[in-house]
Amino acid sequence: MESLYLLVPLALIIAAGIVWVFLWAVKSDQFEDLEGPAHRIIMDDDDKVKEKPDNES
Repeated sequence: MESLYLLVPLALIIAAGIVWVFLWAVKSDQFEDLEGPAHRIIMDDDDKVKEKPDNES
């Protein structure tokens, strides 16, 4: 029973921290574009790749 005096406030503090982090992420547009990075991985970027000089070993 005595451990509940520690665990209940600790759980409330952790839950409040999780809610704060989630609200911060939403406010700072972390969830704005969920599909863009997935499409960028698939796209072929051959024109951005620099060719190595012939004299490198």
